[in-house]
Amino acid sequence: MSIKNLPTRCIRTFDSHEGPVHIALYNSSGEYLLSGGQDKKVCLWNPETGLRIKTYTGHGKEVLDISVTIDHTRFVSCGGDRQVYYWDVATGRTIRRFEGHNQRVNTVDFNMEGTVIASGSYDTTIRLWDCRSQSRIPIQILEEAKDSITSLQISQYEIVSGCTDGNIRTHDIRMGTLLTDLISYPVTSVTVSNDFNCILTSSLDSVIRLMDRENGGMLNSFKGHNNSSYKIHSCLSRDDAYVISGSENGAIYIWDLLEGKVLTTISNAHSGVVTCVKYHPRIDAMVSTSIDGVIKLWKPANDEVSQ
Repeated sequence: MSIKNLPTRCIRTFDSHEGPVHIALYNSSGEYLLSGGQDKKVCLWNPETGLRIKTYTGHGKEVLDISVTIDHTRFVSCGGDRQVYYWDVATGRTIRRFEGHNQRVNTVDFNMEGTVIASGSYDTTIRLWDCRSQSRIPIQILEEAKDSITSLQISQYEIVSGCTDGNIRTHDIRMGTLLTDLISYPVTSVTVSNDFNCILTSSLDSVIRLMDRENGGMLNSFKGHNNSSYKIHSCLSRDDAYVISGSENGAIYIWDLLEGKVLTTISNAHSGVVTCVKYHPRIDAMVSTSIDGVIKLWKPANDEVSQ
């Protein structure tokens, strides 16, 4: 990918949410978007047409995170009502609700097969749920964290999580081992690179760090944005060449992964804190969300997509 292909032009906005939008992400093919916000709703979008296909209601409080299965047929959402909702995409039906956390649930993810859900909570626990079982009891509870679990991702046989106690924890479920890497500042976002070799982590010292997944060493750091108070989901481009993050000043920053330098800044991308940026899995496009209640779709400046 060349710099000229960076997605820096807003081609579409989605504004059906009422209040701050916390999360938006593509499914694995990039054919649709799911978003969740303060209004307790999850919305399904066609990103190319801007059409809102479906709205999922059921949460009693704000929606904080979403994950979609590889086959696009199901998704999971979580939020302030302390519950994990397991949904059928097409029908909009809730397949199951998992209850057990005693504080808000900040983060969720599926394993590769879509058979297990991991949820991380303000109650300091990660709980694993079996999608195939009718049991509502978690199959495992991980209790090593000392503070709120803010972000997690299931990668192969590992669960990588970030915590406000300043640590990244990697649980190897197959081997029963735990690796802990100290960041020293509250961690708000963790993303495993597409080649599985690195962990990208955001923390409340306005620094994004690229960590070696095997030995915990810091490979690079990325600065320039403002992130001291809010949870901001950062991400990698589809080829792991670039690091992208929102900022509390409403801008979006894009860095070169190897050199660590800012390649471009989209100033005034939003009128409030940019809460999440997610990259398209197949093309040079990305979506951003903000406390301003707007979702934006970005493509390269030379892309001739009609608005």
